[in-house]
Parts: sequence; structure tokens; C-alpha cells
Amino acid sequence: MIGSLRGTVLERSGDTSVLVEVGGVGYVVTVTPRTLAELEPSSPVFLYVHHHIREDAQTLYGFRQRDERATFEILIATHGIGPALAIAILGTHAPSALVDIVATNDLGALTLVPGVGKKTAERLLVELRNRLSLPMLDPVGAPGGASGGSVVGDVREALAGLGYGPEEVRDVLRELPATGDASTLLRDALKLLGAKRA
Repeated sequence: MIGSLRGTVLERSGDTSVLVEVGGVGYVVTVTPRTLAELEPSSPVFLYVHHHIREDAQTLYGFRQRDERATFEILIATHGIGPALAIAILGTHAPSALVDIVATNDLGALTLVPGVGKKTAERLLVELRNRLSLPMLDPVGAPGGASGGSVVGDVREALAGLGYGPEEVRDVLRELPATGDASTLLRDALKLLGAKRA
């Protein structure tokens, strides 16, 4: 099994694969669009690899970070998620963002993934809740747990309505406290976003 590759990027192919040469051998590796954009031809590269073997094919999936590979492996072990959908999910949301999405039951964020509709997103939230390591933001059974998630969801929707992109919103929500009312969290989020864009 191939667990990692260190070599040189020979070329990018299409939207999701890259040819990496290691010791004179070229390996075709499937990556997320975000990773693909970072891999310039003729540049050195190190990728963590998931070697996916089926009866009719062997495919290498490459990741810049170890937690991306770990999340990918959790995703493909989940009922109804194949490698292509797992790559699409990671291409839309970083692993830490995905944990936040599941912890806050953020259905809207999951439907941003190409090919994921509302019903699929609802099922994924249930499936992933027990698989991903959720942060303290997820007080199961604690008073106010559900309302905490909806407040975060309200802030996310408000920021999206103001024109902020999904990654910007996700990053700033991670910096906010897990508790508080929507208006205070929104004001704090706008301050942080303003500072980042300045």
C-alpha cells in the first residue's frame, strides 16, 4: 500500500488529478481542486496518500495535510459516501470546518457541496455525528445545545447574505465563542472579517 509520495509535479490533468514523479516513476494522484491549485508543475511536492483498491481499479488520493487524509478515510467509511463525493466534500470544506458543520447541524453548509441535496445533507449530518471528533461546541444533552447550533446557523446565513464566502464565514465562526446571542456574535464576526480584509 502506498501511504505517501515525495517527488516532483510533472503536470496537472483536468480538475482533479496530478502526475507526480517519484524516482523516475509517475503516479497519477486524485486531489481536491484546492490542492490542485497549489501544485505547480516542476515544483517539489509531498502528499499523504490513500491507496484505494477495488477489483477493477487502483486509485491514489493525495492530501497536503494528514488530517485531510484522516477525514477522507472517515468519509469513505460512511454509508453512501464514495471517494468522489468525499473529495467533493473536502474540496468545499476543510476538515476543521466539516467538524464545525456537523457540530452545529449546519445543513446549508453541506448543501454547498456539489451533488449534495437537502436529503443527502440531512443523512450525512446523522452519519458523521458519531464518526468525526466534535469539539466542545457540541454539548450533547446540555441545556441550550440546540439553540446554540441555530444561533451559529443564523450568523452564518447573515454573513452569507452580506456577501462573505463560505470559507471566510467558516473561518470566522471558528474564532467566535460557542455561546451568545446572534446579534452579538454577528457584530463580533463582522469586526473580525473587517480586520482580515483590511
